[in-house]
Amino acid sequence: MKIEIFQPIVEQKEILKNLLELYQYDFSEFESEDVDENGLFGYKYLDCYWDEPNHYPFLFQVDGKYAGFALVRKIPVEDTSNPSYMKMCEFFVMRKYRKEGIGKRAAFHIFNLFQDTWEVGNLKPTFQLKSFGEVISEYTNNNYSEFYRDQWPGPIQRFVTV
Repeated sequence: MKIEIFQPIVEQKEILKNLLELYQYDFSEFESEDVDENGLFGYKYLDCYWDEPNHYPFLFQVDGKYAGFALVRKIPVEDTSNPSYMKMCEFFVMRKYRKEGIGKRAAFHIFNLFQDTWEVGNLKPTFQLKSFGEVISEYTNNNYSEFYRDQWPGPIQRFVTV
């Protein structure tokens, strides 16, 4: 099985847009979002990943077939001791490719690209076949902290890549 993880060019934005629909459909049983008058969820931040600095889209392919994506941002912080951190904003692996290690390999690859402090929030650990918490635990050899924020409904893991 050949896995490719890459940053798409602007001509591939439509592919990511389509995969985002599948992702949002998967989460529709947990989220209150409805489709619009055209039957689409839409993703209002998609253009930011091509138009704004510090936004990084990724696509995943398995044997040449699209299998998922990740959307990553570098978040600026006013605190001078840690001026920024990386955030995994969205992460999706199509059901067909789950339990194959695709998500773990993609996450490890992306974490390795950005040597920084990371924050990754888990929305619903019971929903995910393998929660990001387990992936982060393996990636960091249990060297991470976990905390909660009022505006996020699940645990957030913070760790540093080296």
